[in-house]
This record gives sequence, structure tokens and C-alpha cells, in this order.
Amino acid sequence: MTFKDSAIAFQIIDVTKLDPDAKHARQNLNEDALKGLANSIEKLGVIHPLVVRPSSESGRYTVIVGERRRQASIMAGEKQVPVVVRDCASGDVLEVQVFENIGLGVRSALEPRDMANAIQLIAEKFETPEAAAQYFGRAPTWLTQATAAANLSEKVTALLDSGKISSTSAAVQLEKLAKKNEAKAESLIDQIEQLPEGEKVSKKVVDHALSEESGRLRKKEESAASPVPAVVADIPQAPTVLPWEEAPVLPVATPASLSSRSKVNPSKVRQVAEILGLSDQDEEDILVRLIDEFLAMKNA
Repeated sequence: MTFKDSAIAFQIIDVTKLDPDAKHARQNLNEDALKGLANSIEKLGVIHPLVVRPSSESGRYTVIVGERRRQASIMAGEKQVPVVVRDCASGDVLEVQVFENIGLGVRSALEPRDMANAIQLIAEKFETPEAAAQYFGRAPTWLTQATAAANLSEKVTALLDSGKISSTSAAVQLEKLAKKNEAKAESLIDQIEQLPEGEKVSKKVVDHALSEESGRLRKKEESAASPVPAVVADIPQAPTVLPWEEAPVLPVATPASLSSRSKVNPSKVRQVAEILGLSDQDEEDILVRLIDEFLAMKNA
């Protein structure tokens, strides 16, 4: 009998009666990600049941799918976990594990804005941002970054919805630009609105404008601390040239194109995307969140 045709039985089982599969496809577990999952289980319990099969030893079961959940449950102090018992043949186990983790629609992360809106609604239940961040097991700085996409202006939201901005992370960067220089952001927004149908602005374009503005403010601060000679200060500045005026906007990279020009393993990209709750189709989103997470940990 194949796995697809095997009988299904739902049970609540003592976690000590579950054994890991020594030949499981997942041989390496990220400790930080495991702690994050344990925090989730501690708060809400195990959301998705583990899939197990009867062991050769009576009353015991071997985990087919959900080894991370098993270990995180133990870490969280759970005594019992929900499981789905399937009489899976040994030859089918590896295929089940691969297809459960390979993606292809089996599991899909929330769209960044949907995730940001959801996190913000949960955070509003707490008296302070610090308390909300602690509930998620993260640093307070993480909460600001995680909910940024839930606080986009109407204009930026409209551009994102119309497809004229390539990603949510690009929209968030545009909002950051507006906080530094509202006039410059408005000018950029106006030019994006005038783009022909079907064309979009990549995050690199917005990053360029934001970086340029950050550099200008930094120089201004340095000049205030150490004034430059008038003859230098009077030199006119060259006008800003937007990248898309010189060359066509490059499309957002995909996992396949990323692996072709770097040593990043696509499966690791998908794993990181899953941990961060992002789509693995936008490495720019993943990179931005990774940087934010790293800085949050360093500043915690």
C-alpha cells in the first residue's frame, strides 16, 4: 500500500514515545530557528501535527515529518503532541520527507504585507512594543522592521498594488527615503507613477536614492561639525540622475539566477525564507530581513 492510500489516524501522543528517523533527509538543524519554533510552541502549542509511523517496538512511533517540531516541543517543555499516524513503507519515507520540504505549493509564506499586518494586529494587544517583541521572542527593533510594510503611505501602497514597484521591501525603502527627504521621495514617486504600463522600479533604484540621501545627510552632519571652506561649499552639485534614465531596470533576481552567479545554495535560501516568513522568490527581501535580524541581535 502506498503512502497516499494508507489509513490515517489522529492521536495525541506522549512526546517521549516518538523516535527520530535515523535516515531522515534533514540531518542539520539550525539552533536559532529551533529556538524560535520552541517559542512559538510554548505560546500556542504545536499548530501542525507531526506525521509518524508505528515503530517496530510496540507503543512507539518513528517521525516521518516534523522532526523539528518534535525537538522544539521537547525544548518548550511539551508533554504531548498531536500526530497523524500513517502506515508508511520504509521505501516511501524519504520521498514523503523531500516533497513535504521541497515547497512547490506545499507550504507558502505569507506575502510580506499580509505578515506585517498580522504581526501589527497581534502587537496592538500588548501595552508596549517591548512586550510585543518579547512575546514573539525577538528584540524590540525587530518589531519595527517586521511591521514596516503595514504602515505604507497611500501613494506607495498604490504603486505597489499597481506593480510599478518590484517588491514590498522596495516600498519600505521608499518610505524610509520619505522620512529623510520628503521632497525627494515625492519626486521619485511622481516619476514612478509616470512609468509606462508594464514597467516597474526595482529595489536597487530605491536603494540608490536612499543611499545617496543618507550620504548627503552624513556629509551635511560632518560639515556642520567641521565647516568646509566657502570656495568648496559654493561648488554646484550635479543633479541626481535616476538609474532607469541611463539603463533599463534589471528584473528582480530569482533563486535560480542567484545560484548561477553566487555560491548561495538555493535550498538554503528557501530555508532562510521559511524561517523569516518570506517568499523565497525575492532574495532582496530575504537579504534585507537578514540584515535587520542580525542588527537586532547585536543591539539586543
